[in-house]
Amino acid sequence: MRYTLDYIKTYTEDFEPEIGIILGSGLGELADKYQEFAIPYKQIPKFPHLAGVEGHKGQLVFGNVAGRKVVMMQGRMHYYEGYSMEQVTYPIRVMKELGVKTLIITNASGIVNKSFRPGDLMVITDHINFMGTNPLIGRNNSKYGTRFPDMSEVYDKSLIKIVDAAGRLLNINLRHGVYMATSGPSYETPAEIKMARTMGADAVGMSTVPEAIVANHCGIKIIGLSCLTNYAAGVSSKKLNHEEVLRTANEVKDKFTALIMMILQNIK
Repeated sequence: MRYTLDYIKTYTEDFEPEIGIILGSGLGELADKYQEFAIPYKQIPKFPHLAGVEGHKGQLVFGNVAGRKVVMMQGRMHYYEGYSMEQVTYPIRVMKELGVKTLIITNASGIVNKSFRPGDLMVITDHINFMGTNPLIGRNNSKYGTRFPDMSEVYDKSLIKIVDAAGRLLNINLRHGVYMATSGPSYETPAEIKMARTMGADAVGMSTVPEAIVANHCGIKIIGLSCLTNYAAGVSSKKLNHEEVLRTANEVKDKFTALIMMILQNIK
């Protein structure tokens, strides 16, 4: 970690980010717009390199957004790409060391709740870890948190109120729901989606939960936002593909960006 931080600080100097944002598939334009400086992952010592999923650029972007000092992950690591859980969540530990107090995690996800529609934005109120593993397995580093962290409020309720207020001001009909994470990379089967619905999931994806678990362990407050890009298997008769995910994410990027901006203006 020391080599990672020493290298990043040769760029950041006195820039201490207070808010971190993980930008999901097709949602990286915010970083392009407000970039003051960026560091490609592949240049950062000990930092996992990006394997190259379309829609993920692969750099840490620093900038002042809505008057807040922000560090953005333009591209994330996924467990299905062969990274270990430690690698997937390493950037969260780095953000903690850089001074991040609040983390906004975004993703593109499939719709499980039949009342939701593609293009909706969902505020994550809770999650189901169905990835078959946990990023906190192994020796605990008490510097970051306790061995057995409480998970009763991973997604901060006071921040959810701020998100909801932002949605009302922007006339965005925000959904609320539970996000289920699976390991991927194959999409879920209709039977698995039926199971997810029975278990209480409203949306499903292949990310977010590992980062949220580690951020919660670190004491970072979390906002989770899902861009609902497509119906999950069995919800409609359409076949699933990543191109549809990117297309829908691109169609709602302006709405998504406006929401993020309004949230940043109101986080205390």
